[in-house]
Formats: sequence, structure tokens, C-alpha cells
Amino acid sequence: MSELVILVDEQDLPIGEMDKLEAHQKNCLHRAFSILLWNSNREMLIHQRADGKYHSAGLWTNTCCSHPRINETTLEAAHRRLQEEMGIDTELKHSFYFIYQVELENDLSEHELDHVFIGKFESNPMLNSEEAQDYKWIDFDSLKNEIKNHPNDFTFWFKYIIQNFEDKITLDYYESL
Repeated sequence: MSELVILVDEQDLPIGEMDKLEAHQKNCLHRAFSILLWNSNREMLIHQRADGKYHSAGLWTNTCCSHPRINETTLEAAHRRLQEEMGIDTELKHSFYFIYQVELENDLSEHELDHVFIGKFESNPMLNSEEAQDYKWIDFDSLKNEIKNHPNDFTFWFKYIIQNFEDKITLDYYESL
């Protein structure tokens, strides 16, 4: 079954819809989201994408990322996918959004307006093996060092978030919302 994404302009106004794979082939700007979960030990939950993913397979990334469906709010989609991918249901707070564009393997690209949500979670996930093959909790300084020393082990959008928005993704920021 085809999965549609919401095409948007740079102000996040919907301008159409397109098959997800086609949008990644044609480099069309579409709505997406990324979720960053923290525990009380100030560690972020990250996961390794399943080897069967159509792009960025096997790379480490944020807790969860995906696209909202047509007629679904981004927050509703974030909750749905967090449950489907990681078996987690927790409160999420919208932090910010940004636009990025990158060429990927297999003649694909990402051109996304990515909404970033932050939340807290105190347990371990129940991974959907079609989405994630591993996970770990990691403190922020160790994560930044891992990205610096092994950048090819991480997804582009996750590196971009970590390197450009530290002030908006930390547990301190979450708790101030």
C-alpha cells in the first residue's frame, strides 16, 4: 500500500500530497517529525535503524522519526509512530521546526520540514524490528563525541539537530516548557 506524505511550502502550509518514495526521489519538501526522549538520568534514547529501511539503514538516529498522514496533526502522528516503532506512549512537547535537504543513497533525497518534539521516558522501549534493530540511552556529551568521532554512523537529520539546536533539545529546555 502506498504511503502519502504532505507536501508543504517553507511556512509549513500544505500544498499537496505525494507518495512517500516519490517525494524522496523527486526531492520535494514535505512535512516530517523527529522525537527526542530523555530520562531522569539526563540520557537521550536513540535507536539504530533497521537494516531493511529504504534509506539510512543501520544508522543511529533520534528516538523516533516519520511523517504525518493526510488529515493527521503532527502531534497525533508523533504519538502514533512512537507507539508503532518503539512501543512508547508519553507526553510530547513541540520544540521547533527546521528545513533540511540532503542527498542519500539509492538516488534518494530528504527535503523535509522537520518538527522536533521532546519528551521524558523512564523505561526501555519495545522495538518494532521492522523499524529499529537496537537502542541505547546516552548522555549528551557522549553523544556529541560519538557524532564527532563517527559521523557516518548517524543519520544526517539527527546530526543536524544535535549540532545546531542544543539549546532547544536538552532536558533543561523541555522542563522549562
